Formats: sequence, C-alpha cells, structure tokens
Amino acid sequence: MKAMILAAGRGKRLDPITATIPKPLIKVAEKPLLQHHIENLASIGINEIVINTCWLGDQIESYFGDGKFFGVNIKWSRESELLDTGGGIRKALPLLGSEPFLLINSDIWSNFPLDMLLNKKLHPKIRAHLVLIPNPNHNFKGDFTIDTQNIVGLRVPQRDTYTFSGISILDPKIFCSHNESIKKFPLRDILAEEIAHHGVTGSIWLESWWDIGTPERLDALNKFLTKE
Repeated sequence: MKAMILAAGRGKRLDPITATIPKPLIKVAEKPLLQHHIENLASIGINEIVINTCWLGDQIESYFGDGKFFGVNIKWSRESELLDTGGGIRKALPLLGSEPFLLINSDIWSNFPLDMLLNKKLHPKIRAHLVLIPNPNHNFKGDFTIDTQNIVGLRVPQRDTYTFSGISILDPKIFCSHNESIKKFPLRDILAEEIAHHGVTGSIWLESWWDIGTPERLDALNKFLTKE
C-alpha cells in the first residue's frame, strides 16, 4: 500500500510562525510534524509516500529530499497554487496508482496505530474508510454519523456525530465522477457524493488525537508529549 500526506496548506491560523516556516516543518516533540508521519509509515512497512506541497514547499522538499534517509521513497506533487485537499489528491493520483492508499493530513498528531489500516480491504462498493474521533472543542457539532454497519453519513439532527481525524483510506475511483474542470475543491465534496450512495465506511478512535491548527493547540500538544 502507498500513502499520501497532505502538506500543501498555508496554515494561516499559525501565523506568525508559518509566515516563514511551512506548517509540516513545525517541531512537535523536537522533530518536524511531517517527520512523525513519515517515520510512523516506515515503521509499518509503507515506504512509498507521495507528499503534496505548495506554501514554502521548497523548504519541505529540501529537508526530506527523496526520503532515503528516513527509509522511504518520497515522490513530490508540487502545486503552483493551492488546490485544497480534494484537488491536491486528484493531482497526485498519477503518482499513487490505481489501488487504495492511506491518506494522512500532515497537521494532526495521533497515537492511532496505522497498521490497523494496512490490510484494510474496501468492499467493491466502498470508496473510502474514515477514522473518526469524538468531536473536539473546535468542532463540537461534528460532521459525520456512523451506523451499526459502520456506514458513514453526514450530520443530521438527533444523531451522535463525529469528526474526521484526517486519517483515511481512499480508493482512487472515488474521483471518477467528479467534474475534471474543477481543479480546486475540498475532499469533503468527494466524500459527500459517496456518502449519498452509502459508499463510505468508518471506525472510531477514542484515544489521543490533536489538530495542530493554532499556536495554543501546538503548545498544548508539546506539553502533553513532554509529560508522557
């Protein structure tokens, strides 16, 4: 299985840090956030990794190079302008191949064991599997529901809701029906189309998960990891 790490975002909420340092290179527990993800993937035997870049992407690519130092092979999908999550993934598909791949947002940290997804087989009618978490304070309403058959739905009243962790498996076929003339779009648009056809499954992770979206959350995570 190959993996893709989303690392192109601007990270404006982390200004002024991200004015000169791309968010994936911000240090968490004394190493760049992106390095944590690469090392976690390498530890479970995933060594073919695609990373998309845009904002200060030359710094990221200069730091990690071809990935050999970290025991992986990195291919870079460079964006001249931000394509959002969905657009960035679709641009990178030629590097990812035709088989389902593991997808990780670079701006999260979690103790979720990625090897739980390593041998995950998607049913022929399923195009994505999402790891969901209980809603954090910054997204207390949640985005998704999940039923007893592990089928994911969009938020509806009177149903327990969850938040997407930023960890998933995607089948490249999920992009087949999307309008190719639209270059910039969020992954959520694609997921919503498949959710409408019951094409997305999920699982719930109840342990550590952090979204490093603000200086306060970054500081809280570093304090949490220092105590471990």
